[in-house]
Amino acid sequence: MTKFIDAHPMKPFTADELNKLQKAQPDEFGVTHHDILFSEKDNKIYCVLDGPNAEAIEKHHTKAGIKCDWIHEVKSTRG
Repeated sequence: MTKFIDAHPMKPFTADELNKLQKAQPDEFGVTHHDILFSEKDNKIYCVLDGPNAEAIEKHHTKAGIKCDWIHEVKSTRG
């Protein structure tokens, strides 16, 4: 699966909700959370996701009512 990183506002999510999302099964777009980095102080989330393509990542966020600031395909040294 391809890895992506994106950024968007944290609100309306809480840290507890993000922890639940981290453990969620793949959604209908084939997207799973590899890691979620966040700053409540800066109202910012950085999602590291596995998904088939950037369009699936965008649909995943749109379903949650979130518009990403940006989405980038990335590679990881972890494989």
